[in-house]
Amino acid sequence: MARKFPDSPAHPERTCWGCDRYCAANAMLCGNGSERTQHPVELFGDGWREWGEAPAAPPADRPPSQARAVAA
Repeated sequence: MARKFPDSPAHPERTCWGCDRYCAANAMLCGNGSERTQHPVELFGDGWREWGEAPAAPPADRPPSQARAVAA
C-alpha cells in the first residue's frame, strides 16, 4: 500500500480498505467487488498487528534441537 495504513482508525466502517484509494463506503470508485473491504481491526480486533509476530515455541515433547530439524 502506498499510504500509511492506520492501525486503529476512528470509524473504519466508513471506508473501503481494499486498495490504495480508501474510498468512502458509499462511493467506491474502483468497483473491486460488490462490497466494502473491512479493516483488519473490524475482523480480528485491536491486536491484529501482533498476530504471527511471536516466534513459535518448540513442541513440549521434543527438545529444541529436534524441533528445528523437523521445521526445516
